[in-house]
Amino acid sequence: MATVVKTSPFEGQKPGTSGLRKRVVVFQQPHYTENFIQAIFTAMPAPGPQGATIVVGGDGRYYVKDVVQKIISIGAANGIARFIIGKDGILSTPAASAVIRTRKADGGIILTASHNPGGPENDFGIKYNTRNGGPAAESVTDAMYQATLSMTEYKTIAGFSEADLSAVGKQQFDGYTVEIVDPVEDYVQLIKSIFDFALIKRFRSENPQFTLLFDALNGVTGPYGQRIFVEELGFPASSLDQCTPLEDFGGSHPDPNLTYAHKLVERVAKERVSLGAASDGDGDRNMVLSHDWFVTPSDSVALIAHYAADCIPYFKNNNGLRGLARSMPTSCAIDRVAARKGLECFEVPTGWKFFGNLMDAGRLSICGEESFGTGSDHIREKDGIWAIVAWLNIIAHVSQTVPNTTVRSLMLDFFSIYGRNYFTRYDYEEVDAVGAGKMMDRLRGLGADILGKSFGGFIVSRLDDFEYTDPIDGSVSIKQGVRVVFADSSRIIFRLSGTGSQGATIRIYIEKYDSKQCDQDAQVALKPLVDAALCISKLEEYTGRKEPTVIT
Repeated sequence: MATVVKTSPFEGQKPGTSGLRKRVVVFQQPHYTENFIQAIFTAMPAPGPQGATIVVGGDGRYYVKDVVQKIISIGAANGIARFIIGKDGILSTPAASAVIRTRKADGGIILTASHNPGGPENDFGIKYNTRNGGPAAESVTDAMYQATLSMTEYKTIAGFSEADLSAVGKQQFDGYTVEIVDPVEDYVQLIKSIFDFALIKRFRSENPQFTLLFDALNGVTGPYGQRIFVEELGFPASSLDQCTPLEDFGGSHPDPNLTYAHKLVERVAKERVSLGAASDGDGDRNMVLSHDWFVTPSDSVALIAHYAADCIPYFKNNNGLRGLARSMPTSCAIDRVAARKGLECFEVPTGWKFFGNLMDAGRLSICGEESFGTGSDHIREKDGIWAIVAWLNIIAHVSQTVPNTTVRSLMLDFFSIYGRNYFTRYDYEEVDAVGAGKMMDRLRGLGADILGKSFGGFIVSRLDDFEYTDPIDGSVSIKQGVRVVFADSSRIIFRLSGTGSQGATIRIYIEKYDSKQCDQDAQVALKPLVDAALCISKLEEYTGRKEPTVIT
């Protein structure tokens, strides 16, 4: 029987680009988590929660299992009839999107703080996805936020009996059903329907010198890696590292970049690994590299788009690609692929939900973000494992006609066709939010004063604050990042990120195109623009930071 618990609003429960993220201790405050869960059901798009089916799961971090039980109790009291939950509360974000779509659920709640650290002293997050399997649109998250502001009570089940999250199968309760599912199975079947597993397996057996090293960073994708790379594709178990999901990710930062995935980077170099790859805490991000090449996320999605219709069955057998897209800060490499192939190419704000509308309208097939997010319209989330298997599929395909194909040779061949968009990103994490805000306000105010000025030989031709009008629903997103564009098409972009749990994160994105010199070190090629970015922004003056936290 449903009962009502009196409560009062909490400040700061406004979802960001990937839900609500705070420290665990914040979520553990009495009523805090319950308020936000109630807000999700209050704002749930029509026809609402009555009789609905929702998918629930998370990345295995600390506090997931506790919150799953809260969701069941509050959801059932609000009328949810069926809960589909990953065993032990685990579902990668891509798998959750897949389950929502394949089982025709009315939505899902994903418990993750993505690439942020886990454990009692670190981060937790709650994100709501709608029935298309993608992150809720701003209209829905705005409604959720408004509900939190006026929250005076939430519903729950009186005398609630916890579900057994460890037993696969259905559990019947008074008025609702809990179905515990294998978190891997639906997703694996989907991936097998997309890629040419037979080709990859044949390539592996014919090229025993080719080695794979996949590092799950003790996040949710460990079991997915075991099933796909070892059991399905036949790579040895030694191809996996840190593939046991841990509540604190082993005390590390589960972010697949050159800084936080240093163990992988070091092993790939030392062992001369052919293809190294990592995924993040909840499985939606990826990093790809080899012992002699690091693939930027911008280049990765562009290369996948270049080859997809030739060798990936999902596209090859379904009339090719419909369109390509990137987030605004991502390099323009994919634009060049779109132009060559005669495809639409969209530039959207950061946040995967902006790709979802285009996918649902049938205008987008492959897209990516420079923040290590790559994916396609098979689901409505970015997908780390998908990107890694795409690379295996492409390497296996090209190797049929070009023996000894490597990550490096693929990239150099790509650059010989398109030229190279040199790209780097500087992250300044947990800086003072007030100082960061003042820095951004000053940049927005530069206006015409900066036009025509030279910084290290680069002449400023345009400065604006990116604004996006969705071509499908007409919604407008403003203040999405300050862009400084130079006469030679080079770009510097300044943006505050919404994925941290405290303070502010300033990201600076730097890009330069070169059609001739394509084999330089990116940091060397971009050093003059890095210096220009620091000069234009006066970052040290506003934040006190002399060095970035992470360089990508």
